[in-house]
Amino acid sequence: MPGFVVKPEPLEVPGLVHLHTGKVRELYRNEAGDLVMVASDRLSAYDWVLPSEIPDKGRVLTQLSLWWFDQLADLVPSHVISTDLPEGAPEDWQGRTLICKSLDMLPVECVARGYLTGSGLVEYNASRTVCGLALPEGLVDGSELPAPIFTPATKAAVGDHDENVSYEEVAREVGAETAAQLRQATLAVYGRARDIARDRGIILADTKFEFGHDKNGTLILADEVLTPDSSRFWPAADWHPGRPQHPYDKQFVRDWLTSPQSAWDKNGTQPPPPLPPEIIEATRTKYVEAYERLTGQTWK
Repeated sequence: MPGFVVKPEPLEVPGLVHLHTGKVRELYRNEAGDLVMVASDRLSAYDWVLPSEIPDKGRVLTQLSLWWFDQLADLVPSHVISTDLPEGAPEDWQGRTLICKSLDMLPVECVARGYLTGSGLVEYNASRTVCGLALPEGLVDGSELPAPIFTPATKAAVGDHDENVSYEEVAREVGAETAAQLRQATLAVYGRARDIARDRGIILADTKFEFGHDKNGTLILADEVLTPDSSRFWPAADWHPGRPQHPYDKQFVRDWLTSPQSAWDKNGTQPPPPLPPEIIEATRTKYVEAYERLTGQTWK
């Protein structure tokens, strides 16, 4: 059964109550009732949280998300309250910790796609649709879509797949007004981010967001945003529809896990093996490169 190869024991920090261990993040609540999110260096692939970590990954995800929240602030508010390290927290939490508003989270992965690939390509090849939305003939892996589309999915537990659903199913789940707000916010944020990334020589093929309501009913952008874990980024100079692209993400890990060198069967019952040092370093390099190209800042 996929999940954690070895599930970590959460740290006990005075004044914080541990709530949840996710694939990447540990979630706590402080005495004020705010959420404390700590991004680890864990990595998941093929529904497993791997036994090897990628150095600096949690800090890269956190700092890149903060940069994006700033770029998007006029479109939708974020859940971030502070980046201050909670009193008594270990020094290793520095740079990977966010104090956030406690929200009523909506049970939808809000996916925006501007290019055809992944699970969208699989559905398109079968029915010429993605999440029930009809698309034109002749598209191939990596094709740019006529316009970005909102293709929501269910939120899955650790070890399970997210499943694509139709807009109508989202409307039944959260109500027509909220579904319309989610679609509008998702496509607006995607459009802004796509243009920013394009100016930096990067294609934002697709991405997913999570939203929640605050106590006033305001729609808030939450979790991580526009990182290599939640998005497909491709170098624009290498983009060539009709073949797999060269993403800024954990593709090195996926390729190694499915290679003869790993001797691992992703369809079997055994957990994946530890990653070799060269795969760990190559993956770290890709995460850092994505951060530097998008933000224009040197990773420290």
